[in-house]
Amino acid sequence: MAQTQVILLERIEKLGKMGDTVTVKPGYARNYLLPEKKALRATKDNVAYFEGQRKNLEAENDKLKKEAEKLAKKLEGLKIPLIRQASEAGQLFGSVTSRDIATGAAELSKETITREMVYLNRNFKLIGLFPVDVVLHPEVKVEVTINIARTEEEAETQARTGKALIADGGADERATKQQDAEKEAALEGVLEEGALEAEKEKQADAEEAAKVKEQADKEKAEAKAAEAAAKAAAAEEAGESAEEPAEEEADKDAEAKDADSDKE
Repeated sequence: MAQTQVILLERIEKLGKMGDTVTVKPGYARNYLLPEKKALRATKDNVAYFEGQRKNLEAENDKLKKEAEKLAKKLEGLKIPLIRQASEAGQLFGSVTSRDIATGAAELSKETITREMVYLNRNFKLIGLFPVDVVLHPEVKVEVTINIARTEEEAETQARTGKALIADGGADERATKQQDAEKEAALEGVLEEGALEAEKEKQADAEEAAKVKEQADKEKAEAKAAEAAAKAAAAEEAGESAEEPAEEEADKDAEAKDADSDKE
């Protein structure tokens, strides 16, 4: 399947840094990189534009990076209490979203934190303390801790002891099992996504091959029809040529008979 070349306007993890020309899947470019203004199509005009603006873009990026680094120092080590209803065993009845975490971080730090900055790669199903990444800039990431508890008092105790307040002694084991299960689920999701993408590419290749075959069959049929028409025309022409001498011979025979009749 065809690939798309783009010029990165910022650092993209596992892809490249600002100014790199990279090759990506068309859907990734069309649905994410281009609309989010994280890249430009690597056309001749865009390459020239980027080179002309490189210094300005790099200067602006450095400025934003320094501001993000200052903010990261304020957020570093932050513990964000999130009060949720849960069972005695610590199972949550409610959910925790990136918006909840961003709001809590903003209230504690008195800084602007948006949900887009919060990177969640798991679902939270138990009370306890969990690390979460906050991406402040493509090159600046800070880890905060969310403190999920049933009450403010529980949150304070969990923050002080670093342990979840769950009724029985199997909290740590369950939390570990939950994390392992979520990692496995995330991996399965990646594999399924990869398999789905591969299946889509396979289907697209099959459709393209079918179109090529259909066109070839059509051209072959047209060629056969043209050949048959040419043969028919040639046969018709040959038949007409054969009829002309026969008619001439018949005329001669008729003239000879008329002559014999006159003699008699």
